[in-house]
Amino acid sequence: MPIQFKPEDSRNSLVDEQKLVQTAAALLVGDKGLLAMDESNPTCDQRFARLGIPQTVEARRAYRELIVTAPGLADSISGAILYDETIRQRTLEGVPFLKILLDAGIVPGIKVDLGAKDMAGHPGEKITEGLDGLRERLAEYAGMGARFAKWRAVLAIGDGLPSRGCMEANAHALARYAALCQEAGLVPIVEPEVLMEGAHTLERCGQVTEEFLCAVFAQLHTQRVMLEGMILKPNMVLPGSTCPDQATVEKVADATVACLLRAVPPAVPGIAFLSGGQSAELASARLSAINTIFKLRQPLALAFSFARAIQQPALEIWKGEDANAPEAQRALVHRARCNRAARRGGYSAEMERS
Repeated sequence: MPIQFKPEDSRNSLVDEQKLVQTAAALLVGDKGLLAMDESNPTCDQRFARLGIPQTVEARRAYRELIVTAPGLADSISGAILYDETIRQRTLEGVPFLKILLDAGIVPGIKVDLGAKDMAGHPGEKITEGLDGLRERLAEYAGMGARFAKWRAVLAIGDGLPSRGCMEANAHALARYAALCQEAGLVPIVEPEVLMEGAHTLERCGQVTEEFLCAVFAQLHTQRVMLEGMILKPNMVLPGSTCPDQATVEKVADATVACLLRAVPPAVPGIAFLSGGQSAELASARLSAINTIFKLRQPLALAFSFARAIQQPALEIWKGEDANAPEAQRALVHRARCNRAARRGGYSAEMERS
């Protein structure tokens, strides 16, 4: 017998719905998108090590200052996702990063998951941890000035993978996180990612992505999350990185939006795609094609929430040298502008040459 829901079961009475809707709208405003600068310290240090940059607190602070103070960044970026260390840091002159962002009109957010760990009983699969103590951490971040949060869950495609158990466990955790965010007055960025690694086809990625999204929205409904006060951060539908048949930009756009139209309720105000390891130029081209081909069909905003696809060129220029900071900032702002153009469907390779 199907479960019967009462009308009052669909909402959490503690949620400030208007505040959440306004914040979500601010994050999706115009043609802007999100900058994901929420790499954990170990991940940031790994990227530094590959470029010979010292793996120190000061080096991380200097790099993040380069990002938040980049002139013109707010023209293309509506919100910045920070890490716990980052949200507490200041510029060399002692100005909090939060103040720099707020003064520029960039909405600050915070990554709150504690990472994907090996899932017991599921070899080769991960479960994202961090629900213990999350209510208290969200209250602290909200008090500091954060207005949204992010939680990432990942699925791998392989022989026998993903399992239903892993998919449902991650969907449940995402929904519990989202409910706690809304209770704290923070817009949840819900990030269910199907990883690029593997030889799977475009079609297989589409199947898994659709199934994962359906599982996530079923759990969001069960946990009484207000869809109008959240943003979805999914992967694009892509062939695996070692798949012999690398689909065209147009086929990726077609498969991605077809999947989203089937799986995402229209009450969700917007989608901010993750880059997931794509090159900077390819991520922009695919985002542009998605917005161009389906401009008349999409029921919601299709934005971006990129990390490496915006930051990597700047990091490779900076290399830990203060003298390189201005050029690195120009590269950062350029990539942000490329993605703003892509959201309008106006990105082209000419932008890279100019």
